[in-house]
Amino acid sequence: MTQGRHSGLSSVVKDITRIVAAFIMLFGIYIVLYGHLTPGGGFTGGVILAAGVVLVVLAFGRDFSQRLSLTERAASFCDSAGALGFLVVALLGYTVNTFFMARFIHAQAPFRLFSAPAILLANLAIGAKVAAALFGVFLAMAVWRPGPREGRLS
Repeated sequence: MTQGRHSGLSSVVKDITRIVAAFIMLFGIYIVLYGHLTPGGGFTGGVILAAGVVLVVLAFGRDFSQRLSLTERAASFCDSAGALGFLVVALLGYTVNTFFMARFIHAQAPFRLFSAPAILLANLAIGAKVAAALFGVFLAMAVWRPGPREGRLS
């Protein structure tokens, strides 16, 4: 491991991360999509997605994550887009005189993915917001280092 380049962890960790991170992300997407039918939802799926992205950044290092555009700016943009998406779903429900009800999009057969489309859209927005916010917190904590007078015990 090189000292100055932040190149990540060992090749064994990187190989395992290549396999495991894809499954973590897939599981997070599943939890977000089927949150209105099974336990889970946008918040839970967003936490799982953030954990997958954090794993990739920890295993491969700073240079790799910046090449994938996993930066604070991207996290901030996704966080804002998730909040805006949730607000749009809520306002669309409000405009048809039933606040946050799923009646502005016609539901289909019960217990199917599109059985409550407005809830599905809300879960997608919440999942994006939570994943981006948690990843942004991780990046902020990874970059911030206390100085000689800021919180270090002597």
